[in-house]
Amino acid sequence: MLTSYQVRAGRALVRWSARELAVEAGVSLNTIQRIEAVDGVPSTSAKTLGAIQRALEGAGVEFIPGGARLRDSTTSN
Repeated sequence: MLTSYQVRAGRALVRWSARELAVEAGVSLNTIQRIEAVDGVPSTSAKTLGAIQRALEGAGVEFIPGGARLRDSTTSN
């Protein structure tokens, strides 16, 4: 399950504002702010976390245990 740390890290990696992530994920800015304000697994629906994860992955973020990194663009998936 995606953690608030991973959301913050992923957003920082792609240099998106919270508002940009909200738009890309199709959720409210308030939802992003609430998720990022807690530690650990946020209290939100799996659907919401999935939308955030897909948006960040689409921008090149790869989620790894306990963190996030930019996907290596030199390798194919």
